[in-house]
Amino acid sequence: MDFTHFNKDGKAYMVDVSEKNKTKREATAFGKVKVSKEIISKLINNQMKKGEVLGVARVAGIMGMKKTSEIIPMCHPIFISGCEIKFEIKEEECEIHIYSTAKTVGETGVEMEALTGVNVAALTIYDMCKSVDKRMSISDIHLLNKSGGKSGDFKF
Repeated sequence: MDFTHFNKDGKAYMVDVSEKNKTKREATAFGKVKVSKEIISKLINNQMKKGEVLGVARVAGIMGMKKTSEIIPMCHPIFISGCEIKFEIKEEECEIHIYSTAKTVGETGVEMEALTGVNVAALTIYDMCKSVDKRMSISDIHLLNKSGGKSGDFKF
């Protein structure tokens, strides 16, 4: 089996993408934060003491996407041409669903950026709501879809 992130000497390295063609690439990731009824109520009624939770989490997720190559060792620093974080509050289920989309035109994909965006947004929600109730869970984080590049399109 050939491992792509190890050189001929078995040492970790960043894959060389300089010979790859630039293509339009897009990826969307999903995750959810399970919270208490009290947190859902406070979110819906904008009563969280730390401020507008989802607005802050949106900005944090976008910032996280832009910093992906700094925290995932073999990720290339890439130009992100667009990114978006969306939330759906599922009141009955006491869940916040997070959708993170990243776009680029380049030699490598943006799946890790989309996944990082979801994780950072979820962690920010946790941080801003923990004073109300620490019994939250972050789960179901996965890539929903991606397009572009040599491996083609993917849908979960």
